[in-house]
Amino acid sequence: MPRRNPNSLPLCWGMPSRSPQRIRLSPERRASLLDAVQRHFDSEFDEPISTFRAEGLVDFFLAHLGPPVYNQGVRDAVGYVQEKLGDIEGEIIEFDAGR
Repeated sequence: MPRRNPNSLPLCWGMPSRSPQRIRLSPERRASLLDAVQRHFDSEFDEPISTFRAEGLVDFFLAHLGPPVYNQGVRDAVGYVQEKLGDIEGEIIEFDAGR
């Protein structure tokens, strides 16, 4: 097995990624997105787009929009969980009259 250069960046969809947490799509999800991009171009711009170009657009948007959208989802989930933990504290803490 060839050794990987530790200084090289891993490739994800042909694009270098500096993030250890890369967004990965299942083949089915990727195919669905490619189909959606092609249908969108055909219906909205009256111009078909090749699979090659649709793949480039999906790769571009995943690389540039994926991380901030993912991070916002994580922040939203953390806020929700923190809010629920604050609610549960009031439900499970017993009143201590001696304190």
